Amino acid sequence: MQHVDNCIFCKIVQRQIPSQLVYEDEEMMAFHDIHPWAPVHFLIIPKAHIASMAQLSTEHTALVGRMMVKVDVLARQEGCRPYPEGGYRLMVNTGQHGGQEVHHLHLHVMGGPRPWSKG
Repeated sequence: MQHVDNCIFCKIVQRQIPSQLVYEDEEMMAFHDIHPWAPVHFLIIPKAHIASMAQLSTEHTALVGRMMVKVDVLARQEGCRPYPEGGYRLMVNTGQHGGQEVHHLHLHVMGGPRPWSKG
């Protein structure tokens, strides 16, 4: 599995930096955001280093599909009410103009009663 030495999310995957874990399997991890915007705010990342959405290729189709399927399960586990009355926001920042700060693909999952501090 590819990792980048100076990537904070790769360090979380390798247990060099602690996180508040939500979920983990062989290919992905989910953990709480350290600066939450909403009552529920966690990230889902691939364990392998993929810099952004722009670096995805067809070889990543199954992985990204599994990540997307996990969103609803984990959102409800973490306290989001079910669709359609409840729900959540899914956000992926890509590149500098997209607001990406950590260059390791990550899905923000945010939910809970509004108003939120941001978003």
